[in-house]
Amino acid sequence: MQVTTVGLDLAKNIFDVHGVTEAGEVAFNRPLRRAQVLAFFERLSPCLIGIEACASSHHWGRELTKLGHTVRLMPPMYAKPYVKRGKSDTVDAEAICEAVTRPTMRFVEIKSEDQQALLSLHRARDFVVRQRTQLINMLRSLAAEFGITIARGVARAIDFAKGIIEGKQSGFPALALDVLRVLSRQLVELHNRLRWYEITMRIQARLSRQAQLLQTIPGVGPVTASAVAATIGSGHQFKSGREFAAWPGLTPRNHSSGGKERLGKITKMGDRYLRQLIVVGMTSRVRQVTNHPERADPWLTKLLQRKPARLATVAMANNLLGTCLRHTLPGSGLCGSCGRC
Repeated sequence: MQVTTVGLDLAKNIFDVHGVTEAGEVAFNRPLRRAQVLAFFERLSPCLIGIEACASSHHWGRELTKLGHTVRLMPPMYAKPYVKRGKSDTVDAEAICEAVTRPTMRFVEIKSEDQQALLSLHRARDFVVRQRTQLINMLRSLAAEFGITIARGVARAIDFAKGIIEGKQSGFPALALDVLRVLSRQLVELHNRLRWYEITMRIQARLSRQAQLLQTIPGVGPVTASAVAATIGSGHQFKSGREFAAWPGLTPRNHSSGGKERLGKITKMGDRYLRQLIVVGMTSRVRQVTNHPERADPWLTKLLQRKPARLATVAMANNLLGTCLRHTLPGSGLCGSCGRC
């Protein structure tokens, strides 16, 4: 019995596989332990394997591809409608097997180990930034209890922490000063560690041609450039610039019906981290209009005269992904006129 399509439901230890033949008959539906997965697929003839995109899906996608299989990763929300009734790993594997054969299904490109390594750097940096923010907020709240305020900005909070460590700050009881000193040392150490992440990102951005091309766009720095290059890969999964802009959730939500087009707020359905970086980069461009009007883009100046600043920021982020980035991703196939795609 020749198996043509397999649905693989990933888990920590027990995986479920559901295989069907070309005629649609069920060939098997069984659980596998983690150590049995590769041996099981080695015995199968090359076939189509569907997997929900998750933390370990890219690893298994690479391993199964080495065995000669065709692996397709799908967003879990796109496979969920094919679940008939109830919720179990067996039912999920069957739904994945059905979803991967749909002609209109959208797939996730399998990331390489280098891409995942670079993204791990971004995830760690984002985690450290959130920890630093928590420590700063804690210092502000404890200092405010004794009538001392810390000026806005990370630099002012770091200066306050260094003053606590060096004994230059007064007005605190001895016990409170000890608590603040411990938190201040932790904050300074975390801040220095964050600088290492940023320096490493700049080095990685210089080593990537995609990241170098992305940095030629106003508002895109090494952090955003390396995140985009590592997240989307070659860009072949996008058929148009609008799909590229919709991927991080920067396109308006559609509520159209009866021939009437109704567009709402942006969907925010996608990579939240990438969307945040792009919007922050465009926010810096909006601030440039206020601080340095002579350097501002005339198109942006006219846009800000018609629209609120935040609306203009999101519109610029959409435009950046939909038009600018496609001209700076070699091999994406999204543009045939710039000579670089």
